[in-house]
Amino acid sequence: MRHLNSGRKLNRNSSHRLALARNQAKNLLTHGRITTTVPKAKELGGFVDHLITVAKRGDLAARRLVLRDLHDPKLVKKVFEEIAPKYASRPGGYTRVLKLADRRRGDGTQLALIELVD
Repeated sequence: MRHLNSGRKLNRNSSHRLALARNQAKNLLTHGRITTTVPKAKELGGFVDHLITVAKRGDLAARRLVLRDLHDPKLVKKVFEEIAPKYASRPGGYTRVLKLADRRRGDGTQLALIELVD
């Protein structure tokens, strides 16, 4: 039984899933929107929402928690000074997943656009 086991495995082991989430989160926070597959986009939304929620606290412990996942001090500074204050009055839901009409040419999988909500 899979009680309390949430999340998608994405055909990866746990360390690979974490690395994928961290890399996609860096790209999303840097560029504001990225194109990926639908399951990856849905998993990434929760990961990035949690990072922004922690960053809204603004203290040193929150900065260290975000740095633990992003591994880029310049990007952490951007998250704390630009992105998190923009969502100060918003209680959650900082990302939006839009399914694209196009399918990937190689394997025909459904693609999605994930972006930060403005």
